[in-house]
Amino acid sequence: MQRTSRLKRELHMMSTEPSPGITCWQTEGQMDELRAQIVGGAETPFEGGVFSLEIKVPDRYPFEPPKMRFLTPIYHPNIDNTGRICHDALKLPPRGAWKPSLNISTVLTSIQLLMVEPNLDDPLMADISSELKYSKQVYLEKAKRWTEKHAVQNNKGGVVETVDSVEAQVQPSAVKREAQKDKTEAHPQHPQGPQHPQHPKRTCL
Repeated sequence: MQRTSRLKRELHMMSTEPSPGITCWQTEGQMDELRAQIVGGAETPFEGGVFSLEIKVPDRYPFEPPKMRFLTPIYHPNIDNTGRICHDALKLPPRGAWKPSLNISTVLTSIQLLMVEPNLDDPLMADISSELKYSKQVYLEKAKRWTEKHAVQNNKGGVVETVDSVEAQVQPSAVKREAQKDKTEAHPQHPQGPQHPQHPKRTCL
């Protein structure tokens, strides 16, 4: 099967020529399920954090994109409370930009860049996008606090203890409650911009 041979080549490449700050490996006994970790970039609110991701590879890969989501909670306008990621490289044309010449490594690198440079034109979390636009310092403080709580406390010498333990410790409902709490803590004096829709753009649905 093309997926199997392709994945073997990609995993070998990622182990011998890893991208800085990114690691990826195969889940034991599961060729179609991988795990990855992205180290938060320096001078960003994610610095010092190690963020775990789940990667599921469809049968038609590389003609269909991999499905990726964050297991470690992250406060970001393009990543929702369940870890779902809004990124063109994870969607097929015409709404997305996936093509068979891309690979898992390049997509992970793109997500690493998205963490540093959020795409405010296509947010998945409209309230966080608005906060970043109109009250950047509040956003940075919240994102840093989430990093310290969820991505640093499990970090032992640069390696998260186990991906499953991170996922188990922070359920989406708990993250949602925290997000609601953060909304109430936003600075009451920050300037308000134009109204933004409460739902994500359809390109991310």
